[in-house]
Amino acid sequence: MIEFECKRKISLGRVEGPTQDKKHMSKTVQTKTKTAKVRVAANGGYQKGEETRERILNAALKEFGEASFLAATTRHIAEAASVSLPTLQYYFGSKEGMYLACAEAIVAQYRSNTTAAAEAAEALRMGCEAETARAHLKAVIGALAGFLVGSRKAARWTHFVARELRDPGPAFEILYANLWRPGVEITARLIARILGKLENDPAARIQALLLISSLLVFQSGRSMSLRVMQWTTIGHKELAMVLSCLNAQIDAIGRVSS
Repeated sequence: MIEFECKRKISLGRVEGPTQDKKHMSKTVQTKTKTAKVRVAANGGYQKGEETRERILNAALKEFGEASFLAATTRHIAEAASVSLPTLQYYFGSKEGMYLACAEAIVAQYRSNTTAAAEAAEALRMGCEAETARAHLKAVIGALAGFLVGSRKAARWTHFVARELRDPGPAFEILYANLWRPGVEITARLIARILGKLENDPAARIQALLLISSLLVFQSGRSMSLRVMQWTTIGHKELAMVLSCLNAQIDAIGRVSS
């Protein structure tokens, strides 16, 4: 009798174990499947949200560039981006919020496309020689030229930047603090090192402004510069010509012609 009960318990254990394991595995698979579906849906929603936000920003850059901050309307931007006004407000809150987001997007685009300024600042910190500073100056101006003149994406925000330079609006401080001032500062410091002067030398700052301003004629004055040069666009060949002339100007800094 005792032997029979033992066999019965063993038999029941053998039968019940696999059945319970299968149920547990089934629940685990279902849970993992649900989690995977949620993750895919979340990732898809995030990607779609980013695409929508980018589409609104592009429409806003165009609208604000062609009109002014006051003249542009959120309704026109929403229509151009093929979204509703509530969707626009969800992403940016207000017209000013969207305007400031445009400026921040331009700054982020610049930072993601160049490390030349940071490398130049480090070289100056390490006490680089004049000719090393000259090489870094060429790299900084080259990166700025590529960003302002040679980038296809630049066409989307050229008029926006030009308007802020001509008629400062809510985005001016963002662009000045994060793009224009740092660009002028590092350029002026490099020029001062080439000239053997103090970093805050006024003449170096003026030369920095003149050097950087020479790029703007190919950005805000793009239509005029294209017509003067008889170019239809500014591609790799045209940008190389612009950079060649800029490098010649940089080579002439601090050197007296015989």
